[in-house]
Amino acid sequence: MPQRLPDTHYAYRIGDPHGHYPIFDATGATLAPGRWHRQHAPIIYASEHYSTAMLEKLVRANGEMPPNQHWVCITLPRGLSYEIATPAAVPGWDRPLPEPSREYGTQWALERRSAVLYVPSLVARIESNILINPAHPEFGDIQTSLAQPIWWDERLFTTG
Repeated sequence: MPQRLPDTHYAYRIGDPHGHYPIFDATGATLAPGRWHRQHAPIIYASEHYSTAMLEKLVRANGEMPPNQHWVCITLPRGLSYEIATPAAVPGWDRPLPEPSREYGTQWALERRSAVLYVPSLVARIESNILINPAHPEFGDIQTSLAQPIWWDERLFTTG
């Protein structure tokens, strides 16, 4: 059941501002499935914290970060509709083949039940990722900052 944000919240997303798709865009999600969606459901993945966004990017980098990575801060205004998908509400969300979470997120997106959905982060279990539905009528109320370059600490990419 959708609720309304009591205060302004923020989310963070990382990408290449000169890449194939804009940082704040769902095109990539329509081309390949993710933990919380099937590829026909446009979703923008973001994280509740900047550090979680970095971890989410690192876990997909296979030890080598793509060049030209930037971050944006996403403003989720007070009163925006949201839902929370807790681990208890989506049993099996953390399986290697995430069919339960894919089904849940896809249904949420296609039904346009809320503008955002808070979901658990697989890589940082006590943190949340935030799914943003660009097809929701409130999507235009969401704002982003200008993209800023990320500085990656080299120790993140070395072993030993």
